[in-house]
Amino acid sequence: MGHLSLPSKRNPKQWKLLDLVSAAFFGLVVLFLFLVFTPFGDSLAASGRQALLLSSSDPRQRHRLVELIEAGQHPQPIEACSAEEVDHMPCEDPRRNSQLSREMNFYRERQCPIPDETPLCLIPPPNGYRVPVRWPDSLHKIWHANMPHNKIAERKGHQGWMKEDGEYFIFPGGGTMFPEGAIPYIEKLGQYIPIRNGGLRTALDMGCGVASWGGYLMKEGLLPLSFAPRDSHKSQIQFALERGIPAFVAMLGTRRLPFPAFSFDLVHCSRCLIPFTAYNATYFIEVDRLLRPGGYLVISGPPVQWAKQDKEWADLQGVARALCYELIAVDGNTVIWKKPSGDSCLPSQNEFGLHLCDESVDPSSAWYYKLEKCVTPQSSIKGKYDVGGIPSWPDRLNKAPARAALMKSGIDLFEADTRRWARRVAYYKNSLNVKLGTPAVRNVMDMNAFFGGFAAALASDPVWVMNVVPARKPITLDVIFDRGLIGVYHDWCEPFSTYPRTYDLIHVSGIESLVKAPGSGKNRCSLVDLMVEMDRILRPEGTVVIRDSPEAIERVARIANAVRWTATIHEKEQESHGSQKILVATKNFWTLTSASH
Repeated sequence: MGHLSLPSKRNPKQWKLLDLVSAAFFGLVVLFLFLVFTPFGDSLAASGRQALLLSSSDPRQRHRLVELIEAGQHPQPIEACSAEEVDHMPCEDPRRNSQLSREMNFYRERQCPIPDETPLCLIPPPNGYRVPVRWPDSLHKIWHANMPHNKIAERKGHQGWMKEDGEYFIFPGGGTMFPEGAIPYIEKLGQYIPIRNGGLRTALDMGCGVASWGGYLMKEGLLPLSFAPRDSHKSQIQFALERGIPAFVAMLGTRRLPFPAFSFDLVHCSRCLIPFTAYNATYFIEVDRLLRPGGYLVISGPPVQWAKQDKEWADLQGVARALCYELIAVDGNTVIWKKPSGDSCLPSQNEFGLHLCDESVDPSSAWYYKLEKCVTPQSSIKGKYDVGGIPSWPDRLNKAPARAALMKSGIDLFEADTRRWARRVAYYKNSLNVKLGTPAVRNVMDMNAFFGGFAAALASDPVWVMNVVPARKPITLDVIFDRGLIGVYHDWCEPFSTYPRTYDLIHVSGIESLVKAPGSGKNRCSLVDLMVEMDRILRPEGTVVIRDSPEAIERVARIANAVRWTATIHEKEQESHGSQKILVATKNFWTLTSASH
């Protein structure tokens, strides 16, 4: 008969170990239930997600959190960046760029991080920030607390750039080459240039300081666009935009500036210190590409009749002669040239080795496009686009320019686009109560501008519009400039070259097209990252207007909550075809203190 085997008794040490394992297991179960079914657990989970949002160490975690936000499954708003980031520009960050090559100022050009290397957070305003002073008062004064950077005032106050005055910075209107003020300087230029007859409209101000020249030029009916790098003055473009003057951050270094050929009627440099004749006159050649035939080039300051710069001044005159520019005047340290119409006068031999570009060089490609060492031939673009060949302002605004005809059915598309946006802007103002046309809106951006119809419909309002033509879409920016408006090329999968809090209103039609690859329909980047960037450049209490398909607007609305916008969704105007909807959002005015509660 078999025997039943009974387990032998365990010794006390074995029982003690079993008790500890069991206790640990049941403790973990209790903790799990506590975290799942209590508010503390929700709060802890949200905090964990926010910590991951600010972490860029693991791209997979970042991608997962972006997916949660897009799906509306992230209950808390995106966390604020640190106080040190209040003026952060991702693509012009000296912490990243200072280690790069100094050759041709490469390190001062756009150098953008990939999204996986970028913390996902919202840029806060500085302590004491206020809603900006309204235009036109902002031309003369801004709140000191909005950008408490005294460096320019201390260094340039004696030249009339700006001064600190109590709770304001004030702007007397001066500059290094016009310390008595921009108004008498512009009047002096007007002795040689037909500023007031409408023949000139678009102007480029290179190395602009705080952009007083551009600010006062607008009173003459011209539309300037000023640029300067983020350099030792740090915030000169930030001051320009806070004043309500069109500007953006850029450096003329190794690449073309982000404009099409023959865009500007007037190009101006006041002590911009661009070495125009260096590298076989490469920088002068780029200015020539941008200047419309029949337009004017003004250079004030070195090397024009400047002590100890005789060779540089002689070289500058030599390049201008080689390009057959007409010398209009040399007045003190200011020289004025007029660009000729036609290619016939470029000599076959010259001391700078200048020659015409061949047909393989696209004259209007300018997004991360390396500078060419050849002259853009005017014959490379068909049609009339020279000063005097196009209508004067304001007639040129709504007349289809010759360059529109280069696109299939371009003239018909232009005219239909102009009518369409006149209707839509009226609907925005009258039915959606968008603050266009009021003192609350001065700096406006259209992120997907096409022919600039949205901006054209605002021509009578006290605003200026930065028309952005996405770099991967049809090149229509030349038409925008031909009609007397301004803008740039840009790829919205990268941050824009401006400071935080610089636009009162941002408009975009077809926002999802900005993140998708043309043709394939696949996303190149995240809608979340795009809207975080929009939030960075939008002022507190600023407005966003987005129109797209109902499905796209639903996705945008979910993300709007995460970026702390208050949004409403509206039906489109009855006259428009298709199934679009319109989202109108306001950026809430929060601070680091309020965001922490």
